[in-house]
Amino acid sequence: MDDRDGRLCGKNQPTDVWFLAGTHGGPAKRSCRVPTGVPMAFPLVNQIASKSGCDAFLATAKGTATLDGKALEPERLTGTPVKEMRSGSLACGLWVQTGPLSAGTHTLRFEGSAGSFSTSVDYRLEAASR
Repeated sequence: MDDRDGRLCGKNQPTDVWFLAGTHGGPAKRSCRVPTGVPMAFPLVNQIASKSGCDAFLATAKGTATLDGKALEPERLTGTPVKEMRSGSLACGLWVQTGPLSAGTHTLRFEGSAGSFSTSVDYRLEAASR
């Protein structure tokens, strides 16, 4: 999803996790209202590819994330089948999962790269009850 400023961050969210978007490359600065009590997940870098494509992508993938100045640990997802895509398509990348936010304003910054692709995102998150 292309969301330059964060106004689309609440669109099509499931009830059990809140997904924040990366970019299709390059930087973004966004503001987003998120619910308290719901964990969050977001990609530092990710793609959909074949097994060999995912292996090549992840060979150079790296990234960092901080929430309110504290480092978050990314998780390497090596290939999850994508039901909506043709057979053999896998989703892979570096992802971060966090617990729910406390009420108030939070700052999230993440960046990642793989090969010549890079992204960086700054979020101002307003956490409040639904």
